[in-house]
Amino acid sequence: MATTHNPSRRAWRTAVLGGMASYMDAATIVGTGTALVLYKQQLGLTPWMIGAASSILTLGLAVGALLGGRLGDLLGRRRVFTYDLVVFLAGLALLAFAANPWMIFVGVGVTGLAMGADIPTSLALVAEEAPKDRRARLVAFSQVLWSCGGLAAYLIGFLVSGLGATGARIIYLHVLVVAAVVLVLRQRLRESEEWVRERDRQRQTPADPSISRGDSLRRLASGPLLAAVIGLGLFYAIGNLVANTFGQFQTFLFTEVAGAEVSTATLVGLLAYPLGFITVLIFMKFVDGPARMPLYTLGVLIMAAGAAIPLIVGVNTVTLIILKFCITIGAGFAGEVIFKVWAQEFFPTLIRGTAQGIAIAFTRFVAAGFALVTPAIADSSPRALMGVLLSAVLIAAVIGWAWIFPMRRRALAAEQAAPAEQATPAGPAAAPEEATR
Repeated sequence: MATTHNPSRRAWRTAVLGGMASYMDAATIVGTGTALVLYKQQLGLTPWMIGAASSILTLGLAVGALLGGRLGDLLGRRRVFTYDLVVFLAGLALLAFAANPWMIFVGVGVTGLAMGADIPTSLALVAEEAPKDRRARLVAFSQVLWSCGGLAAYLIGFLVSGLGATGARIIYLHVLVVAAVVLVLRQRLRESEEWVRERDRQRQTPADPSISRGDSLRRLASGPLLAAVIGLGLFYAIGNLVANTFGQFQTFLFTEVAGAEVSTATLVGLLAYPLGFITVLIFMKFVDGPARMPLYTLGVLIMAAGAAIPLIVGVNTVTLIILKFCITIGAGFAGEVIFKVWAQEFFPTLIRGTAQGIAIAFTRFVAAGFALVTPAIADSSPRALMGVLLSAVLIAAVIGWAWIFPMRRRALAAEQAAPAEQATPAGPAAAPEEATR
């Protein structure tokens, strides 16, 4: 009996501890959005400095994803996500005890670098340890934890919104404690069996200069794998602008643009996140079946409606609240969660982390550039910002339906048509290796 249930329990344990990367990612991004406003007076932060700090955080996430994804493929998932949490703790300590602006800038850079490295590595481990018929569900579970991280950040931000810099320190100490606990618990996780198996197979295969190695970057430079990287990168980078803008600048938009209090901004986030939590749970239930794309379409329509309302009516506290609720619900079907699922389905094991890292890094670079100017755009023309967000939702939707979905369907057809003995990471059916749903 134990033999039957242990694999399932192990897969869920891995999903929880690996998925905590998403919890910490959300808690850091959302928490920083509130913390920088709370630090504003004591540390003398200007709107441009707030924008710069948010941009540095996002740049760190980009570089970290690029390096961490590659190192996870070369050295193993477990080793990378152990060391990156140690670096993450150091960055959080700088932020929690910041006494001047340079500590903020260095802290967000180090924190972003470490968390960026953790995300593609942890997601790959979750996917590789999950049963194939529940792989998408367990990967999607990371988004439930993302919602929990954002919810916790908003709750703490709401409770400490009147404490100034002390409140900002409490926000970062919360993430620091969580990261320390996760670091200890992750020591019990084993290395990905799928990664070990493919690495050993590669080592036992005689070198052939005419064939790319299983972990070779050349495999991502042509054919369907290149198309998958580009498509997923564009989808995630453009679609993520909406969630990233509200994740980093919700407090700024409510206080500086709409004239509301910090407590109002955090309360709205606090009320919205349970809806996102429920939405992702619904998505988890159906993600492995044919309802995935209809739910994706529903999510796009909800987000588009949310962005259109302040664009048409004007940006104020009420329309920002509506937009926040629409983003939270719609993203549970059509946001980061579906990128995470797709990213596990298109790539062979030994370059899965690398491919994800490239797509995530590109997304973060785009977000960092936009974050640098977001406060200035919001200050000069709030409706222009809403127009950009609505355009991002619609463009990402077209990429998902017209590019990624047909590509995935062709990959599934190719896998089903290929003889079983050819469907290996080194064979012609390697590209859709994990596209089983």
